[in-house]
Amino acid sequence: MFQQTLEDPAARTELSAPPTYGLENLGFKNLGRVYRNLCVPELIERALKNGEGKLAANGAFCVNTGKYTGRSPEDKFIVDEPGVHGEVHWNQVNVPLPVANFDLLYKRLLAYIQGRDLYIFDGFVGADPKYRMGVRIINQLASQNLFAHQLFLRPNSEELAQHHPDFTVIAVPGLQGDPEIDGIHSEAFIVVSFEKRLVLIGGSYYSGEIKKSVFSCMNYFMTKQNVLPMHCAANMDRHGNTALFFGLSGTGKTTLSADPSRRLIGDDEHGWSEDGIFNFEGGCYAKTIRLSRQQEPEIWQAIRFGAMLENVVLDKQTRIPDYDDAHLTENTRAAYPVEFIPNCVVPGIGGHPNAVIFLTADAFGVLPPIAKLTNRQAMYHFMSGYTSKLAGTERGIREPQATFSACFGKPFLPLAATVYAEMLSQRLMHHNAAANVYLVNTGWTGGPYGVGKRIPIRDTRAMVWAALNGELDRVTFHPHPIFKILVPESVPGVDSKILNPRNTWNDPAAYDAQAKLLARRFVNNFQRFTTAKPEIIEAGPNPN
Repeated sequence: MFQQTLEDPAARTELSAPPTYGLENLGFKNLGRVYRNLCVPELIERALKNGEGKLAANGAFCVNTGKYTGRSPEDKFIVDEPGVHGEVHWNQVNVPLPVANFDLLYKRLLAYIQGRDLYIFDGFVGADPKYRMGVRIINQLASQNLFAHQLFLRPNSEELAQHHPDFTVIAVPGLQGDPEIDGIHSEAFIVVSFEKRLVLIGGSYYSGEIKKSVFSCMNYFMTKQNVLPMHCAANMDRHGNTALFFGLSGTGKTTLSADPSRRLIGDDEHGWSEDGIFNFEGGCYAKTIRLSRQQEPEIWQAIRFGAMLENVVLDKQTRIPDYDDAHLTENTRAAYPVEFIPNCVVPGIGGHPNAVIFLTADAFGVLPPIAKLTNRQAMYHFMSGYTSKLAGTERGIREPQATFSACFGKPFLPLAATVYAEMLSQRLMHHNAAANVYLVNTGWTGGPYGVGKRIPIRDTRAMVWAALNGELDRVTFHPHPIFKILVPESVPGVDSKILNPRNTWNDPAAYDAQAKLLARRFVNNFQRFTTAKPEIIEAGPNPN
């Protein structure tokens, strides 16, 4: 294992070599200048000087990530090391890379960085000090170091002086992999070594790879501390009642959790311990395509100096962002500190949740916009993780594609989905048996994608608000004839017609056929969970 120690730059004399902050212990040699934990203005100055991007009219730093405008899951690997071989759930997203290939790739990286300037961010992941882990992000680009600075937890001067990284991410997008030599799939690579506690990223300028590689590490290490890592947003009301929002990218986690009437804990990644929930991160990473000041005022105002935009088109004359322009990608993004959201929770810690919401973007247009789940149905739908991959989130996705992503985060789970599902079940039963679980469809109604329309965000907000403030506790529910989930008769402020999706289709018979088709997909997908309890299987839909 690499020994990761830090130098004390104060102990050096003016005549000594520039500080390397312990990088030599990772094998780094003959470096250029090494910058550690620069302030935001200096990072932006250096990024501008290096030609990495432009300042937008609203003050945000805007970059173009080139070919890779989303995550590249086919280029992610886990090093097949003896200590983790029996733990990792090897599958199409957890692809093994032999140790020898990793070592060769690392040697190429060491050669590549010689003579280059590097940027270090030393910080933390995990807002609860009891469980937080030290992280070191080493970047070739000042702009990506700005991203790390704003996305993870920033140390104070005392914490920085004592900082020790529990794992390290090295992101050098200028280094391209070689499939024939390195045993990878393309010039891009994201390689995680759990034994060495090291992540290598190259060939892609998309900063989301940094964020999600750290999340993958937390999904491995947190389970060893009896903490459930979750791909979810979280917020709380003024009384401290906490809600979780599970969902894949683009289903509404960031938008719905940034509610002006509630306090934001975090928008994407959290842990659930014996003490409650806590944010892994110190920032947000919001999709900005068709961002509206009226519909998403908190996110709109958060995009200012210190924020970073990815692939957002700027007006050539005014540099005003055009959030409606998707010609580069649908996956335009903004990264900013959580403190940029008014009334956020700092530190990002909350109690055991009173409500859990599963977000799905149903491209078939057959799931109701909101439904209540029994405990067994909650486990079924958590393990299923049904949604649609939305355009731009991953390379090659240009229109919604129905998919099942276990635990609403399969691409980031190194262990079997049942491990995380069992941990959620235990917490729902033991920590807050009164927690209501809802399935909220932020996708299509009135027909499938291409025929129907996206459910208006104002209606989704009203339904979520009713669920969180207890208004749905006084409403009558009826089981859906195919999916069995409990559909409300009414929701304050929402047209009752849309609550039953069959009523929104021009041809009810076509709805029935489409619903049964999706139900059959649920059943076929769930067959892979061979150890699931019969009562959980029975809680699924009936396609017959």
